[in-house]
Amino acid sequence: MDLSVLRGGFSTKIHLLTDRQGLPLGTVLSAGQRHESVFFTDLMNEVSVPRPRGRPRKRPEAVAGDRAYDADWIRQWCADKGIESAIPARKDLRDGPGRPPTCDDRRYRDRNTVERCVGHLKERRRLVVRYEKKASHYKAMILWAFVEEYLSR
Repeated sequence: MDLSVLRGGFSTKIHLLTDRQGLPLGTVLSAGQRHESVFFTDLMNEVSVPRPRGRPRKRPEAVAGDRAYDADWIRQWCADKGIESAIPARKDLRDGPGRPPTCDDRRYRDRNTVERCVGHLKERRRLVVRYEKKASHYKAMILWAFVEEYLSR
């Protein structure tokens, strides 16, 4: 995604991906009025976890997301990559025939680690207020907060 497109404004969304322990793995910025599900594949492609030997790991075992990520194409993308999706079905769209997709409640409970990571990021005033006008500078500040989060553990 080209970060020069985002130039400040009323809001900016930070799409965040963490591991099970709450350490941030990747982030994508978008305009506040855009829907979250549009940036799912961009966010998943941000991740590259190094291994002791061989190529870095690009795919998780499972993905837990909120109801905003309940889309057939997201579930199909996860199935094609062999990733289990723990995304609950939206209540307003599952009235028709057929079985709604299932959600593993045990894996979905781990989604709170993302919310806790967002809480840790919001402790940094510079990220909450967004002093930076350019999105590339703002993302650099987010990545700097990631480094601080890694070093504090």
